[in-house]
Amino acid sequence: MRAAHVLALVAATVVATLLLGRLGLPSPALFAGLAVGLVDALLARRAVRLPPRAGLAGQAVVGVTIGTLVQVSTLAALGEHWLPVLAVTVGTLALSLGTGWLLGRHRDVDAVTGAFALVAGGASGLVVIARQLGADERVVAVVQYVRVLLVVLSLPVVLNVVFDVRAVGPAGGGAAGNPWTGVALVVVCGLAGPWLGRRAHLPAATLLGPLLLTAAFSLSGVTGGAQVPELLQQVAYALIGLQIGLRFTRSSLAAVARVLPAAFVLIVVGVAGSAALGVALSRATGLPALDTYLATTPGGLYAVLAAAVGSGADATFVLSVQVLRLLVMLLAAPVLAKALSRNR
Repeated sequence: MRAAHVLALVAATVVATLLLGRLGLPSPALFAGLAVGLVDALLARRAVRLPPRAGLAGQAVVGVTIGTLVQVSTLAALGEHWLPVLAVTVGTLALSLGTGWLLGRHRDVDAVTGAFALVAGGASGLVVIARQLGADERVVAVVQYVRVLLVVLSLPVVLNVVFDVRAVGPAGGGAAGNPWTGVALVVVCGLAGPWLGRRAHLPAATLLGPLLLTAAFSLSGVTGGAQVPELLQQVAYALIGLQIGLRFTRSSLAAVARVLPAAFVLIVVGVAGSAALGVALSRATGLPALDTYLATTPGGLYAVLAAAVGSGADATFVLSVQVLRLLVMLLAAPVLAKALSRNR
């Protein structure tokens, strides 16, 4: 009976992933896994839990996936503009902390959860490590993906109305080159990364260990630009989504629902603030406002890159700023969690 239940969850997640993928949502498997797990947790007579190692494997794959984005060619695109970009990145972190602090004042949200729920960028990575660092990953997951959804849905409108861009290319993000090289990268970094991370007393070692090890390999040129195969990425996202969704209960869902109105208002504030930082970056560097807007858009990395390519923006610069912010947010998260925990 348990095996049939698990197979039904897998089948439902696959179908939901395909449907959401056709709608163009980023990381559709994570959305799908979260939704399927949530529905099952609320309706099933017997609770199902994924094996802990399945979730850990998903975290390691996500870490490797993010690490492959850190390449010399992308970071070099910052060039002479590194100081304004760094200032905007710090400004984005401050904006995230400010809105997160306000959300943490809500009676159903603690300070750590509020901060993680509204950190701009790296949604999948933050969802992975939220529980390990003392946050309620259910609230973090829902609020983070409401933010990503808002960003992705607003992109075509903003590009059309504000920048007069009439066409945006299809979403990208598939793996390039020989997929087996990407699989080998996952095996090596996914196994060695967590071990090295624990030896170095790294917080959230299952994610950050593979991420930093893969980034080191990417910057050294050893990987040859290899990427994690898209199918493997989606399986990892599905595992993480299911793991979170299956932890929901009726009471926890009610708590998330009570948080959403305030969270939505703060998400809009964060998105608007990020756009203002994009304007400031354009004025400081002389770069086109379209480039800096896309570079500072808080979430939906692959959708943003697709928009950059389709709109004629400088996709390399956009990727560089997005990757820098993603790394800063993920590496700052453990420090932030420790500081907030002390102040509880």
